[in-house]
Order: sequence, then C-alpha cells, then structure tokens
Amino acid sequence: MVLIDLNCDMGESFGAYKIGTDEEVIRHITSANIACGWHAGDPVVMDYTVRLAKRHNVGVGAHPGYPDLMGFGRRNMSLGRKEITTYVAYQVGALWAFSRMHSVRLQHVKAHGALYNTAVDDPDVARAVAEAVLAIDPQLIFVGLAGPKGHNMRRVAMEMGLRVAFEAFPDRNYTPEGTLVPRKHENAVIHDPELVKERAIMMAKEQKVVAVDGSVIPLEVHTLCVHGDNPKALALVAGIREALTREGLTLAPMDQVLKGG
Repeated sequence: MVLIDLNCDMGESFGAYKIGTDEEVIRHITSANIACGWHAGDPVVMDYTVRLAKRHNVGVGAHPGYPDLMGFGRRNMSLGRKEITTYVAYQVGALWAFSRMHSVRLQHVKAHGALYNTAVDDPDVARAVAEAVLAIDPQLIFVGLAGPKGHNMRRVAMEMGLRVAFEAFPDRNYTPEGTLVPRKHENAVIHDPELVKERAIMMAKEQKVVAVDGSVIPLEVHTLCVHGDNPKALALVAGIREALTREGLTLAPMDQVLKGG
C-alpha cells in the first residue's frame, strides 16, 4: 500500500474578505495548512478552520508566514534568526491553542510563501523555523521542499530531531534547479486540471517532476500541495484525489504517511 498526503493552504479569509472555498476543498484533502493571522486569516477564521478540519478528519497544521498581511506573505523581509523563531512560535502557538480548544492534535508546521522559499535557500532561516517547531512540540512534523533543492531545509530539521515531510507542488511549475518558478512569472501557477493530475501522479508514483525546460528532477514525496488561493483549487484537489485513487494510491494525513500506514 502506497500512502500519499494531499494538503492545501486554508483559512486565508480575513474579516469581511472571503478567500478560497475551504468548505468544499476540505472534503478532498487529508491535511490542512491553516494561516495563523500574519499573512492571512484571523482568530475567528482560525477557530472555524480547525473545527472544519476536525469535522472532516483532516490533519491540522500551522502555516506561519512573515508579518505581511498586505503582501500575503509573499514579499521577502530582512529578519534576524531570533526574530524569525519568535514570530513562528507566536503563530504556531496561536493555532496550537485553537487546536487544544477543540481537542485536535496539531500535526505539522509548514512555513508560508517568502518564509518557506527563503528557508529553502538559507539554512539559518530553516533553522530558525525548526527551532520554534522543536520548542513547541518535538512531535510536530516539519514540512520541507522535496527534491535536491530542498536538501538544506530538510537536513537542518532532521539534524534537530524533527520528523520531516517532503512536499511537492503539482499546481506549480519548477525551475531546472528544482525550485518553484517565482510567482512574478506568468507560468508560475498551473491552472489546467488535467495537467495537474498528470503531474500529481508522476510525483506520487514515479517520484519525479518535469521542469519548465524539460529536464527531469527526482523527488521523494510524502505530501502534495495545492494552493487554496488558486481559483481552480476545488477542481484541482478533487481531480488529484480521484486520479491518485485510480492509480492505486491511498490518501492519508502526513502523520500516517510518515509512519507508513
């Protein structure tokens, strides 16, 4: 039995602003990365999204980012290692509290946007995030980029004793180096559901992805991510789930995937 997790960024609405279709998307995923109020979300949305995940037996994870609500956490910030650690701890701690309120175990932590991308390239930033995760709960899963480019990010977390889930993105294009094509480029996000399904199957079964130049990048993958702010997120997650099941894979929360069943 081959297990794979399907995660999605959720809880990104804020006040009167509605982002995403969480109520529909959550029926098709196995883990949710819930925004913690600094790049998206707010306390009311966080509380609601934890309850939504519990209702659908979906693993709950914290999705901390830079304090950049206007930029949706996708702009780089020059912060010291201690600042990053405390900022991440603050956000994860908030979601941990809502999880505790509803008797849900917090499963994982996945950095968001620019914080995630910087952690891929800068081991000090990866260590800062991992230090916060380790201090809050050593049993939390640290989510890192799958493939050779994510090596430093994963190595730092594993050296610190954290469990690491390797993540790939079927709805994003990859550079030949193995990073995600920056969002400033028109081809960064893939909107074609059929192509996304093909890429998801390739990642999960063949453990590889084709970059924009046609080169093949090897990947070890535990979890696949679809971005909740993608206008076609619902069609994408539903299609991916159906395609993976048809190919004989079993979808499960990332904690179960790492345990092997």
